[in-house]
Amino acid sequence: MNNFLKHFLIISSFYLLLLFLGKDSWAWVLKPFLLPFLILTVNKAANFPTKKWLLWALLFSWIGDVVLMFADKGELYFIFGLVSFLIAHILFIILFFKQDPGRKSLNKVLFGLGVIMVSAYLYGMLTILFPTLGDLKIPVSVYAFTISLMLVMAIRGALLWQKPMNLLVLNGAIAFVTSDSILAMNKFYSPLPNASFLIMVTYIVAQYLIVLGILKLNEKE
Repeated sequence: MNNFLKHFLIISSFYLLLLFLGKDSWAWVLKPFLLPFLILTVNKAANFPTKKWLLWALLFSWIGDVVLMFADKGELYFIFGLVSFLIAHILFIILFFKQDPGRKSLNKVLFGLGVIMVSAYLYGMLTILFPTLGDLKIPVSVYAFTISLMLVMAIRGALLWQKPMNLLVLNGAIAFVTSDSILAMNKFYSPLPNASFLIMVTYIVAQYLIVLGILKLNEKE
């Protein structure tokens, strides 16, 4: 395992422990230092065709992380954080689309079922949140559609990419959607117990699994 990846797991574990113990102010200081270790992990890896897309997606995720640290200072910080993660998810979509498929044929039945399930999630989330979104209806809807498309592309990849790395990326995408769903429900619908911990544990798992899966898919024989 890459040393940077080990450092990511160590600092992430310590960060999550602080959140779990309610030491939010200490965890706040550590948050900007999480994703740089994943960025360094990818940067150190041998070159592969989708490397730059993964690096840019992680960079914009990191920008979103930092900006959202100040979301309690004003709505503008939340919007800027949303835009950063929107760009990150667009980059993940491009990354998943450009990743070497491995297999040539797509199981259209399974893919169709996946699209239906994601569409149902999107409809359900927006139905629940729409009455409480106020002026954020359009940006949140665009974001929800984009992250749903990211998950659809991960499902497509899971049906084309080599096993078991395909499942790492898919589970990472599912964890990402879960993290954003908890954040949205907590912010716009009703406060959830241990929301900060749940948001960040699913987010950290998401980024880790996506990076690990993409790197392993592109390992040289």
